[in-house]
Amino acid sequence: KPLFADQVEDLLAFLGDSPLVAHNASFDFGFLNAELGACSRAPVDLGRMVDTLALARKAHPGAKHSLDALCTRYGIDRSHRVKHGALLDAQLTAQVYVELTGGRQIGLSIGETIVEETIIVATTTSVMAARTIRAIRPHMASEEELTRHTAFIEKLDAPLWLEGARS
Repeated sequence: KPLFADQVEDLLAFLGDSPLVAHNASFDFGFLNAELGACSRAPVDLGRMVDTLALARKAHPGAKHSLDALCTRYGIDRSHRVKHGALLDAQLTAQVYVELTGGRQIGLSIGETIVEETIIVATTTSVMAARTIRAIRPHMASEEELTRHTAFIEKLDAPLWLEGARS
């Protein structure tokens, strides 16, 4: 296996100045910064750290926050995880991060279904509950808005949605 010191330049180039997502990030950053120090390199700024453990504690107070527990909560398949492995854990952490910051597309319903949920917004330095998404309220365009809309549409040169109507 290559030594950290032999790979440090490639690692730093790969990381660039991107935010770094990790589960229990302060633990991982401690090791990373210790190794960087041993190679006479500057430590990674903790402001770049995005900790899925901290996000989970904020989103689900009182619940279990282990990587396994979060995978179970979000329905993330970890059946291929027989033991702790850095690469697999990184992939699972990425999926957990997606869920904690808004989640996968849960579907699009055009019917009568009303969806209310709280979005969790995460930055590299803070975590905050954003806002509650409320159901769309009916809105009728005013006569002036309808007139302006019609005038705008009439200015369009052969709009595609009218092709079938002209035939």
